[in-house]
Amino acid sequence: MEDFWQKIRQEAESGGEQEPALASFYFSSVLNHRNFAAALAFHLASRMGSDTLPALLLRSICDEAYVDQPELVQAAKDDLLAYYDRDPACDQYILPLLFFKGFLAIQAYRIAHRLWGAGRTSLALYFQSMTATVFSVDIHPAACLGTGLMVDHATGIVIGETARVGNNVSMLHGVSLGGSGCHMGQRHPMVADGVLLAAGAKILGPVSIGEGAKVAAGSVVLEDVDAHMTVAGVPAKPVGKASNQPAVDMNQSLD
Repeated sequence: MEDFWQKIRQEAESGGEQEPALASFYFSSVLNHRNFAAALAFHLASRMGSDTLPALLLRSICDEAYVDQPELVQAAKDDLLAYYDRDPACDQYILPLLFFKGFLAIQAYRIAHRLWGAGRTSLALYFQSMTATVFSVDIHPAACLGTGLMVDHATGIVIGETARVGNNVSMLHGVSLGGSGCHMGQRHPMVADGVLLAAGAKILGPVSIGEGAKVAAGSVVLEDVDAHMTVAGVPAKPVGKASNQPAVDMNQSLD
């Protein structure tokens, strides 16, 4: 983690030198902090603070979460590395931390999920509301999301209360993991590891998306999808096999 943080600091120093107008931004957001967790807490607070929950108080909530549950910091690192590995537009570690709202929305969700699990449901829902307002990403704090997530562009993503998302999943803007019915229990999708959900994909109800599957852009999934299968259409139907790692190679074709 220390080498990772030093790389981000180096990128911040270089960024301030290349663009003096942003030198104070790089200092306050990165260089003024002792580690990655502190910088992330500061940046989330500065983006999501409001008159009702000032940034200073919100930052202390985030700091407490990262101290009590260091796995949240590791999850944030895994998410950030997912962007660096899968997004050709991300050629620096610092970019998701400072500029990518999908990354920041997922980290805000992780804090909200911790609060929900601790019984602080009102504060968790406040985090959800602010995340939706600031980042245009609406994730219920009770949903369970894995690590190594790459949420590209992110605008319009909706993930419901009982949704389950595995590790190393990639999704693009406009994806919905929506519910079906008013009953208690599982109402939302269960997405396994390594799945690619392309832009505008809608997965509705308690359906299962198998490991390494791919859902094409604009598709509506109403039935289970087998592992390593590509589905497309409205309603979605199998159209072929997915690559071995669709969430990593980000191939949007139907081959």
